[in-house]
Amino acid sequence: GWWPLTMEKGCSQYTRVWIPDPDEVWRSAELTKDYKEGEKSLQLKLEDETIREYPVDAQNNQLPFLRNPDILVGENDLTALSYLHEPAVLHNLKVRFLESNHIYTYCGIVLVAINPYEQLPIYGQDVIYAYSGQNMGDMDPHIFAVAEEAYKQMARDEKNQSIIVSGESGAGKTVSAKYAMRYFATVGGSASETNIEEKVLASSPIMEAIGNAKTTRNDNSSRFGKYIQIGFDKRYHIIGANMRTYLLEKSRVVFQADDERNYHIFYQLCAAASLPEFKELALTCAEDFFYTSQGGDTAIEGVDDAEDFEKTRQAFTLLGVRESHQISIFKIIASILHLGSVEIQAERDGDSCSISPQDEHLSNFCRLLGVEHNQMEHWLCHRKLVTTSETYVKTMSLQQVINARNALAKHIYAQLFGWIVEHINKALHTSIKQHSFIGVLDIYGFETFEVNSFEQFCINYANEKLQQQFNLHVFKLEQEEYMKEQIPWTLIDFYDNQPCIDLIEAKLGILDLLDEECKVPKGTDQNWAQKLYDRHSSSQHFQKPRMSNTAFIVVHFADKVEYLSDGFLEKNRDTVYEEQINILKASKFPLVADLFRDDKDPIPATTTSGKGSSSKINIRSARPPMKASNKEHKKSVGHQVSSSTQQIVKILNLYTPLNEFEERVTVSFIRTIQAQLQERNDPQQLLLDSKHMFPVLFPFNPSSLTMDSIHIPACLSLEFLNEV
Repeated sequence: GWWPLTMEKGCSQYTRVWIPDPDEVWRSAELTKDYKEGEKSLQLKLEDETIREYPVDAQNNQLPFLRNPDILVGENDLTALSYLHEPAVLHNLKVRFLESNHIYTYCGIVLVAINPYEQLPIYGQDVIYAYSGQNMGDMDPHIFAVAEEAYKQMARDEKNQSIIVSGESGAGKTVSAKYAMRYFATVGGSASETNIEEKVLASSPIMEAIGNAKTTRNDNSSRFGKYIQIGFDKRYHIIGANMRTYLLEKSRVVFQADDERNYHIFYQLCAAASLPEFKELALTCAEDFFYTSQGGDTAIEGVDDAEDFEKTRQAFTLLGVRESHQISIFKIIASILHLGSVEIQAERDGDSCSISPQDEHLSNFCRLLGVEHNQMEHWLCHRKLVTTSETYVKTMSLQQVINARNALAKHIYAQLFGWIVEHINKALHTSIKQHSFIGVLDIYGFETFEVNSFEQFCINYANEKLQQQFNLHVFKLEQEEYMKEQIPWTLIDFYDNQPCIDLIEAKLGILDLLDEECKVPKGTDQNWAQKLYDRHSSSQHFQKPRMSNTAFIVVHFADKVEYLSDGFLEKNRDTVYEEQINILKASKFPLVADLFRDDKDPIPATTTSGKGSSSKINIRSARPPMKASNKEHKKSVGHQVSSSTQQIVKILNLYTPLNEFEERVTVSFIRTIQAQLQERNDPQQLLLDSKHMFPVLFPFNPSSLTMDSIHIPACLSLEFLNEV
């Protein structure tokens, strides 16, 4: 919400204001005559000298936003502006970007970054050394200044630090996080020859290969969230690191929208298919495989997949993953491509399917994973049904087989992803006692596409939680600080997005109803959408699109997003059939078998039927109760999203001064803004694209802050956070 300034004394001639404009978003104008209270309109002159009457909303006394004096425009800290509102912020960022090529601007403790869509020469070692040891305010705004601030506060205050990178998809978060890590690796370089900092940086190319993909908004979009803790010893040298990942977008493995790609690693591997050591993978170019060709063009302009693959392999080697293990990883990735191209034939009856025993892709899949071909062929097309009295084997329709096959492919990829992260963590682990750490949270950005589905819903829900954290941090704590210091201060009612979060996660909220619908025998996406309309039509954050009975709109903090309910149930269930998993557990390759063991449980799991069976297991023997092997595969994705998001919030909660923890951790927010500026001469594009990127700014009423009572500009100053 933006609060226009109310002008008690009326506006005088020559006052400069911003008025909304359909094309340019905001246009500057000046008053040609004094405005008296009660008049219906303002007389304005635009910059191109045209005269315009601007109607005034007399009821709310809504007058246009005031424009900052020219001398303030281009300031490197938005809090130095006299007026802080949307047009002022956008104008300031635009001037800095277009006229001075500055992509960074502060907003108090927040660093605002604009993606220039090109490589800038401002990240060299010399720049790192220039920022090292400097105070945040003394140098130009830069990601290195934020990193230096975190490093300095960690050393000086003996407090762990955390840097949060947020912003919408394609805003440049991953790059910011990478540069922050590079900064710590350089200034916190170890004295010994362990080159641990090289290893910390080596985790990036691997994680990008297996976790990033091309979307329509970003050629290198992170499809997972990650939190990296970099550990330091008493002398503040890096000794190790640890990474936690959240919510990998598994559906991308089996489906890509137009103009998008699967994870980079698939294309990298196909690009290297002709190398002698990869002959046994039986791969050809990416166009030949169903799982890598659905988005159309398999190449990314300016990216050489074969070259990137070399870098991925070097990174694995640097992290101590030996050649044979690397080959095993690539075998598993290749096997997923083969699985996706297995040809499934529907039989005439429509209720059963078969796979030709000669199917090349299936034999490659089985050979690469070291599993029994006949078994796999059978269990891809059949499923077991266990009732209390007996077990049936049932045929499946074509759609069921395809769903099950896709679920299996996603499951294999997700397990492998987890295994690789675990190995990176082992390589970065140290037995030396950690004295302090700096965390970097890089989470997927807010997303809205032509068609938004379950994945966007999960990503935007996580962002909604993150935003709440941000609000909490910047506003609530700020206000508490003012109260404590007894500074005269009018409470600002900032936008709290708890109602939107409740809509999603509360009892009978969107996720809850989705889980319910998944349990109904004949549940459908359509019925679920209907239940949402019935239940939430009155919510201010929920809308039903006029023309559709299968879509729904959620009013998020950053934008209204329309989600298509098609596929939500299937994606939420994500059913992987146990028989298929059991075949993989029996693989003759230890690594493959390992991937699918449940909690490394040595006790062979017994087949159980769904939920009510845990009591039965216990009766069988006096051994410790077994985990129903189906458990893992039964937990709905929506549920995992919810707990994954809770985890992110838990992590962040540790870092707010609300906690009585000894190690109170300060958070430095980097707010990244999307600015599509491939064409430098198109300022409108910048305004349009960043318009909804400032979800929290500081609305204020000038009468609430008098200059002499607080020696700060008439806006929210965050100075105290920098005081020692």
